[in-house]
Amino acid sequence: MLRRRCLVWLACLPCLAIAALPAHAADAPALLLANVYRPGMPLADYWVSEKYDGVRGYWDGRTLRTRGGETVAVPAWFTAGWPDTPMDGELWAGRGRFSQAQSTTRTQQADDAAWRSIRFMVFDLPQQGGSFDERLPTLNALVQRIGQPWVQAVPQKRVASDAALQALLQRTMRAGGEGLMLHRGASLYRSGRSDDLIKVKTHEDTEARVVAHLPGKGKHAGRMGALLVEMPNGQRFKLGAGFTDVQRTDPPPVGSWVTYRFRGTHDGGLPRFASFVRVRPD
Repeated sequence: MLRRRCLVWLACLPCLAIAALPAHAADAPALLLANVYRPGMPLADYWVSEKYDGVRGYWDGRTLRTRGGETVAVPAWFTAGWPDTPMDGELWAGRGRFSQAQSTTRTQQADDAAWRSIRFMVFDLPQQGGSFDERLPTLNALVQRIGQPWVQAVPQKRVASDAALQALLQRTMRAGGEGLMLHRGASLYRSGRSDDLIKVKTHEDTEARVVAHLPGKGKHAGRMGALLVEMPNGQRFKLGAGFTDVQRTDPPPVGSWVTYRFRGTHDGGLPRFASFVRVRPD
């Protein structure tokens, strides 16, 4: 009898493992992700907008969620009257205020006063058929019908040349912006990373998963000296620049994803001059 009970218990282990997975893992929205701009790309095919440094927000028609699928705790008034049409956008607190956007959207209980400073910058309608050229007027009309000042359609424009794009980028950066986004007019909304969406910045950035904390030496003895991180392709490298003393004392946890910036890559594909930016909010 005991042996039979053990066998039954062992047979249930896979079920228990599945049940133990984070609830949001299977619920992460299938979002359009960006590649990096390369000179010579056909700019006439693209719309251009500012890149907002906030937290990705996905309205599924009932709930506001992050890129990772977690539900965002918002005051009832923030999403009151929103349509059942899914909207993809950025929860943004303004230029240079990423930390405020992150702390506001990650709290488990909505801070009404903090949410008064957040805007939902809508840049696409994931389940609307047609090309982006065709989705754009529908998006603008939808946001106009919502009629709330904290819900805004991302302004889109055209540029004629790389020189014009770089000039716009410099003006945006001088004003405190993070960069620009290019969205291919003829593209359908499809999940994953592709040239349908392109980010344009003065530096490159991407993400890697924290594998281990490496001990510091010298002035960093007794705290984290670098993170061992793994790129999506499986390559690993040490990320040791860009951290404050506070972050070295309390480093990003193993398993979390961090954003880092870099300038080109070595022949083997590892980033050059990599520097930590922040922990990915979701």
